[in-house]
Amino acid sequence: MEEPGLGSVEARRDRIMDGLRAFGANYTEFTRRFASWLGLHSTDAAALSEILYAEDKGSPLSPARLSERISLSSGATTALLNRLELAGHVVRTREHTDRRIVTLRSSPQIKPRAEEFFGPYAERMAAEMAQYTPEQLQQFEDFIGHLRGTMDALLANEYQERR
Repeated sequence: MEEPGLGSVEARRDRIMDGLRAFGANYTEFTRRFASWLGLHSTDAAALSEILYAEDKGSPLSPARLSERISLSSGATTALLNRLELAGHVVRTREHTDRRIVTLRSSPQIKPRAEEFFGPYAERMAAEMAQYTPEQLQQFEDFIGHLRGTMDALLANEYQERR
């Protein structure tokens, strides 16, 4: 027999929040293992993952945008990029007509390694999502978009670091 309240809206919300927290923790662990596999600090691997992801989506990052994505100061981001560049994982280029704008690119040496590591993850995620209709995926996309917007607003306005 079903437990009382198991199907209630509040119980469902709790299960969704638990699932999101667990997914976030698993994603963090996945990034930590990528760092270990490459012999990098976890922050460096998270930055490299952001650079690779943005590049794959056709919107390579600038150092300033990377700094926002990984929540580091510009100075800390510069030090991180120096380490990644020295390790041969990242290349800074000046592709824009305004030569002051720097674009971050993954190096040719790191792409195959990243694909080797992230390939099984991408394949399994694609297989899971293939089980849902386009309409369901649109609902999920809308839902995640709204949650992300809420978190972005909270972080920007209400949970700024207090000094």
